[in-house]
Amino acid sequence: MANALPQHEAPNPAPPPRRRGAVTAVVVLLAIVAVALVGRRLGLFAGPSNRAAAVGAPGEMPPMPVDVDTARVESMIDAVRATGRIEAVQAIDLRPDESGRITELLFHEGQSVTAGTPLIRIDDELLRAQADRARAERELARQQLERVRRLRAENASTPADLERAEANDRSAAAALAVIELQIERTTVRAPFSGVVGQRFVSTGDYVTSSSQLLSLQTVDPQRVVIEVPERYASELRLGQPIDFTVAAQPDRIFRAQVDFIDPVVQETSRTIVVKARASNSDRVLKPGMFIEARLATETREGAVVVPEDAIQPLRTTNIVWAVVDGKASRRVVVLGTRAQGIVEILNGVQPGEVVVVGGLERMAEGMPLFPRPRVKGDTLTTPEGARRTTG
Repeated sequence: MANALPQHEAPNPAPPPRRRGAVTAVVVLLAIVAVALVGRRLGLFAGPSNRAAAVGAPGEMPPMPVDVDTARVESMIDAVRATGRIEAVQAIDLRPDESGRITELLFHEGQSVTAGTPLIRIDDELLRAQADRARAERELARQQLERVRRLRAENASTPADLERAEANDRSAAAALAVIELQIERTTVRAPFSGVVGQRFVSTGDYVTSSSQLLSLQTVDPQRVVIEVPERYASELRLGQPIDFTVAAQPDRIFRAQVDFIDPVVQETSRTIVVKARASNSDRVLKPGMFIEARLATETREGAVVVPEDAIQPLRTTNIVWAVVDGKASRRVVVLGTRAQGIVEILNGVQPGEVVVVGGLERMAEGMPLFPRPRVKGDTLTTPEGARRTTG
């Protein structure tokens, strides 16, 4: 027959019953898993109390899951933010007292030295020769004075002769002392304890009293210098703490104590220069470093604080949503100062109240809520050193 299939070809056989059953089982299993996930998300498989909280009573809107945290009592510090720099308490560019050629360098850059340590020696041969001549003249003046005194005792000289001999003796002694002092000053010494910085001369250089030899600065403690707007003048006091950070260690908070308040307001910037001393035993703080500082002006104990995420700013007010009996309660709050991650509440929220920190845009008065504690890594607690506010 023309329509008959060739003997070597056969129609596609129907899938075996066993294969169809396996496919059906996989589809059913996937459906069960999907239903389980959806049910768990909706709280259908929670315990009796949790299921009631998640689903709500019959005929009511199901509770909306929200992230919550707790209003707490903290110590808040009002502070003024400012930028500034690190300065050495003492820093100089050392110059010689005497002119001459450098014969010896007694230091290396970066060396720690104590006050009086010899650093540079300048050629003093000419001065030593002058000192020998001055000693001889001093000895001659002394002998002359002794002869005049003997003659005066025998009335063989006048009082004027004795006065002249005494003056010559004193003059010779003074001339010798001057030269000896010049010899002493050919050795340049450290005027205070510190660290030697960059040197600007080498052995053999001829230097004068205007030549820059090296830099020397103290390292511990260091000085913090900031400029505070003049409107805070009445709040500045000696001994106030300053917390600050530097770019080299942004996660570390350093502390200094105010020891100088400039009595003059800078005319150009209308600011007041404030200086404070900071410990620097590990030598992390270096002169010239830029700092971001917070000058504490007032500390308040027992302040009520909430996370910044709990604040819903509106055009004319600020709102916090509290959870009361499982429902949303709208609170108009008065904000105080801010710190890193927290806000002070002056009015509207009591300590211990649960506040919503996630899902604020969907909140409404009286809405049933299913509160979920915030993840531990996002809690209200902040490092003590970072709890500083802006005045």
